[in-house]
Amino acid sequence: MIMAERKKKITKLKNQSSKKRALKHVIRKITKKPAKHKRTSLDLKRHANNPILEPRTERDWESRATFNPTAALIDNKVHILYRAIGNDDRSVIGYANSHDGYAIAEKLDHPVYEEDTARSAGITLQIPYSSGGGTAGGSEDPRLTIIDDTAYMIYTSFDGWGSLRMTLTSITIEDFLNKRWRWKTPVHISPPNEIHKCWVLFPEKIRGKFAILHGLSPEVQIDYFDNLNELDGKHYIKSTYSSNGPSAKSWDNWMRGVGPAPIKTKLGWLVLYHAMDKRDPNRYKLGAMLLDLKDPTKIIIRSRQPVLEPDEDYENNGFKWGVVYSCGAVVKDGTLLVYYGGADSVSCVAAANLNAFLKELITHGRPGISRRGR
Repeated sequence: MIMAERKKKITKLKNQSSKKRALKHVIRKITKKPAKHKRTSLDLKRHANNPILEPRTERDWESRATFNPTAALIDNKVHILYRAIGNDDRSVIGYANSHDGYAIAEKLDHPVYEEDTARSAGITLQIPYSSGGGTAGGSEDPRLTIIDDTAYMIYTSFDGWGSLRMTLTSITIEDFLNKRWRWKTPVHISPPNEIHKCWVLFPEKIRGKFAILHGLSPEVQIDYFDNLNELDGKHYIKSTYSSNGPSAKSWDNWMRGVGPAPIKTKLGWLVLYHAMDKRDPNRYKLGAMLLDLKDPTKIIIRSRQPVLEPDEDYENNGFKWGVVYSCGAVVKDGTLLVYYGGADSVSCVAAANLNAFLKELITHGRPGISRRGR
């Protein structure tokens, strides 16, 4: 009798153990992260003290988020503009700088750019749009480009569920460095009633013309201008988008858009871009490609794998999990410094040796884009 009872207990424990193992297997399967790729020189190395910019609850204008930074290198100092959201749920642009590209040396206690979104009030279309919160509208996701004695900024102008436009403004380098924030009157450069993101200005003229890169899918789209005054708020850049991107087997089978302004290298224009993998949904990743110097609509090569993925806590714990979103990059003392937003909440930096990065990209990248059906 005692032996029979003991056998029953053993059988019960085995069944419970089996169920626990099965449950653990299910949990592991549900929460399992995608297999990590083999590390190469393409992997950007995060700064140990990330995030480098975080919200400040004592400052109303940046109490909720400080993210999606852009950057420019002037006189060997990195100047950073970043998107901030405060208690009023409105997006404005803040300023910080760094001597080494990592540690913040100075951070202003007030916005350096605020847009009067009321000028779009006549447009009544309600668009399905959400980006990092900021439902009250404002100036989002700046991209900074230096050409000669002028700093140009392209950003997303959002008036709060009525209109979303790509917008251009500028400021002289002298005013910028002296913190006299006398920005030129902004002009919309995308058509009304359309949703566009991620437009960038090349840092030098191409064949004597200003060049704005405004699309990667279905092909690289660039518009050229003798003078940027041609974009006067009445004439717009027409941009198209298609989800018919690279092969479904590629990690970047859902192209989202350009990150920072292109960086000129001896091998081509280095472009960092945002993409997603439909097999690993809801995770923004960063890739790299090289465009031809003379004709940047031609993709020379692109990375076989992401150069940065949202794997850290500060890239997942915030307004939106699973996001690394870069708007700025510079090359300082041979190091590629990439500035990005984590989880639509904080600002971070990651780096790589530029020469090693380019060598890896050229040696092991994919030539061009292999479209579906080819």
